[in-house]
Amino acid sequence: MQILVRKLLPRISFKQVTGYRTYCTKKVVDIGQPTPASHPQLLREGEITPGITTEEYISRRKKLLDLLPEKSVAIIAAAPVKMMTDVVPYTFRQDADYLYITGCQQPGSVAVLGHECGLCMFMPEADPYDVIWQGEIAGVDAALRTFKADKAYSIRKLPEILPEIIRRSSKLFHNEQTAMPTYMHLEPFQKAAKNGIVENLSSLTHELRWKKSPAELKLMRESASVACQALLQTMFHSKTYPFEGVLSAKFEYECRMRGAQRMAFNPVVGGGPNASVIHYSRNDQQIKDGELVLMDVGCELQGYVSDLTRTWPPCGSFSSAQEELYYLILQTNKECLKLCKPGATIQQIHNYSVEMLRKGLKEIGILKNEGSSSYHQLNPTSIGHYLGMDVHDCSKISYNRPLEPGDNN
Repeated sequence: MQILVRKLLPRISFKQVTGYRTYCTKKVVDIGQPTPASHPQLLREGEITPGITTEEYISRRKKLLDLLPEKSVAIIAAAPVKMMTDVVPYTFRQDADYLYITGCQQPGSVAVLGHECGLCMFMPEADPYDVIWQGEIAGVDAALRTFKADKAYSIRKLPEILPEIIRRSSKLFHNEQTAMPTYMHLEPFQKAAKNGIVENLSSLTHELRWKKSPAELKLMRESASVACQALLQTMFHSKTYPFEGVLSAKFEYECRMRGAQRMAFNPVVGGGPNASVIHYSRNDQQIKDGELVLMDVGCELQGYVSDLTRTWPPCGSFSSAQEELYYLILQTNKECLKLCKPGATIQQIHNYSVEMLRKGLKEIGILKNEGSSSYHQLNPTSIGHYLGMDVHDCSKISYNRPLEPGDNN
């Protein structure tokens, strides 16, 4: 009976309870993601996603077209829905390349970009049953009106329309991370793959995403600010609640309270020896007196992520040995930050950090000599990585590439 009441109560209308009807003078169209009309607290007029305007999305498409060889086509599929159980999906996160080009935050669609067709989007159709359970989705109308596609069709028409586009193309690019049978099983695509004229689109999109626009930099700074404030509150909390799981939950809570949509990755909260496991994710241990805790955390805000690491003693203060090592790493960090400017490379900055740490670790007696091979057992990671829509952003771009200022165009 209790379950039946719980199921029925949400379906009792306001009119049944009060005897009155409610009216809305303005109908807001729900397309399955925020718009300026549905979420004015998040988006300004002229924005497709929070902070990113229609003009910027159109500019991205033009820049990608400039990189595409003549008569070539890019096929970009949305990320698939991944299931936790047979009926429970994992929280959906859009593929960064697809989001970067289209602005669509939902699954089930395929975008095609070419010199002849412009941006053509194949969109899912709303099933009345799915709408009841999962809500509205973006369809053909949203592709044209909201995402400003040049052409839009139902995904059912893809097998009719895309083959001819492929046949007229001299080369195909597609996102291998989200490639789907819907188009890969088409005879023209398989023929193109057999002839060696299909390439990974990421080599082009990462080139574009590597240089951030002013709007992107603003969102990245906001994401970092949210994570910094959340981590500071978590540090205050740690003396009273020195448990890895509690600190992980506290950080996520503080991020979400400040507007973050999700964590950038599974929080790493390692107390004592757990801190030496680079991607430690169990977060199930109590932090004991005298131990340090390392938190490697970040959040995602409107499609852009942050990533930061801090270490501190939640149950007291640094011992003299801990403080000596902490100071060495802090000074290395500060000196490396000074090198982060146009012309330097991540690899050069990393090499400089290795020199400083080798020298410092020898001076405090941890390494026998600066050339010791055991250094890489102590620190097998790089000094850093590119950041943006993904945590390890633009993985196709070499760490030997000189850093450049952001893109103002």
